Amino acid sequence: MRVSVDGQRCQGHTLCAMIAPDSFELDDVDGHASPVHDDVPADQQDQVAEAAHSCPEQAIVIE
Repeated sequence: MRVSVDGQRCQGHTLCAMIAPDSFELDDVDGHASPVHDDVPADQQDQVAEAAHSCPEQAIVIE
């Protein structure tokens, strides 16, 4: 599973980092998220999928 965050859509709600703290990091300035790793480790895939589903802006893209 690969994950990315659409920087145009992300509004810094921080839900992804709360749901999957090992998979997403937040920018110190605006709170926008970015993935820690492009390829999600198997043990984090369920949390990343939940974070993508929970994102109000649907900014998380899973491939």
